[in-house]
Amino acid sequence: MRLPRSGAGWTIAVFGLLALLLGALGLIWPETQLRLLGFEVPAERAPGDYTGTFLTASSMASFNMGVYYLLAVATEWRPFYRFTVWFRLVTFTVFSIAVLSDVAPDRFFGVAAWEGLGAVATAVGLWWDARRAAGGPGRPAAADDTAPGPGPVPATDAVR
Repeated sequence: MRLPRSGAGWTIAVFGLLALLLGALGLIWPETQLRLLGFEVPAERAPGDYTGTFLTASSMASFNMGVYYLLAVATEWRPFYRFTVWFRLVTFTVFSIAVLSDVAPDRFFGVAAWEGLGAVATAVGLWWDARRAAGGPGRPAAADDTAPGPGPVPATDAVR
């Protein structure tokens, strides 16, 4: 896999890698994942307690999502980058409401913050990439435009 070719690509790559690793952690050591999220880990589960089933499903979803994000980086799929900004903000909102309404423990707000900050970082990366492509501050010198590599990012990829 090649390295990201844009500022926004780096934000997506970091999130994708962490989603993949945390998904793997939940599949391999579910108790560790629960403790990281601030949930209690009883010595024994009651009949009908499907916490393990739910954790397996969400860990697999996280693992898969990490793969999707890394695939988007490998192909520089910028519409996906823009899509993630809005839906990560929705995720931030839903997770924050879960904490504020005592559905989730306070430590779970870290997950909400991660989503919100990640959305903002990707939005800033998209803005910076578009500005760079349009010749704004941060644009490489003209001589760099002929250097081998991915080239400038199209200006049409700004956050809308």
